[in-house]
Amino acid sequence: MLRQVLADGILTGAIIALGAIGVSFSLQILKFANFAHSELLTWGAYLALVFVAFAGPGTPTAELSFGWELIAAMIFAAALTGGLAWAVDLLVFRRMRRSGAHPLSLVFAAFGAALVMRHIIVLIWGHGTHFYTRELQIALEVFPGVRMLPDQIFILGLTLVIVVALHLYLTYSRTGIAMRAMAENPSLARACGIEVESVIRWTWILSGGLAAMAGVFLGLTPQLHPEMGFSLLLALFAAAILGGTGSLAGAVVGGLLVGLAENLSVMVISSGYKTAMPFLLLLLVLFFRPQGLFGDKS
Repeated sequence: MLRQVLADGILTGAIIALGAIGVSFSLQILKFANFAHSELLTWGAYLALVFVAFAGPGTPTAELSFGWELIAAMIFAAALTGGLAWAVDLLVFRRMRRSGAHPLSLVFAAFGAALVMRHIIVLIWGHGTHFYTRELQIALEVFPGVRMLPDQIFILGLTLVIVVALHLYLTYSRTGIAMRAMAENPSLARACGIEVESVIRWTWILSGGLAAMAGVFLGLTPQLHPEMGFSLLLALFAAAILGGTGSLAGAVVGGLLVGLAENLSVMVISSGYKTAMPFLLLLLVLFFRPQGLFGDKS
């Protein structure tokens, strides 16, 4: 029982971690809490659904419920959602930054953008649920006492590949180095000649792409609905703050801890209190380490 709950918590945490990376970047690089980020998960999931509607989920391969078409749909959705995130910045946030708006005004604008994005989803696709595929799967025994669906195993493996690829990008590419410099010391980064608007643009694009992938994974286990991103909003922020804003490793570890906290809690208390557990964990960590697990004391 415990092993199965741990496995389920890791799966939930992997999806949360992908979304929390973008939240962490917005807090550290963009300097405001982007509450519209959760809607990018929803948009990514539904944009992939458009691709699947035309191409189909594909012929199931290697015991998965889908074929290569869904992978192509995820890449398609990540690109479009990254562009959508940048477009929202151009239309809303960049104008406010240039006019010297208070960070709290940006937060309220993010709430407004989130409502607009969510209601456009409802307007186009309705309130009902949708599925990428209706193929039935048989859970496989991964370890003694731990059973997972092939789709879930695939999600965990691909999430690991995405996180490693992102780490390499942030470590070795010019844009990645500039993003890390902006996250660590924005004033010094500007003084060194880093093009701030370019860094902000790529921050939005990467955050949107990662959110789309998380949305596709969330929709694959097991369905899509207009509130799917909003339901993860608080978990995304808890993970980002828990790990330490601006830290890739912190967002990943924070996401895993939040996922584990949610799933382990149902063993001892009612599932109705499941969503409160990450915040109890967050309060405990911030009490002893206010900067988060991987954050700088400065």
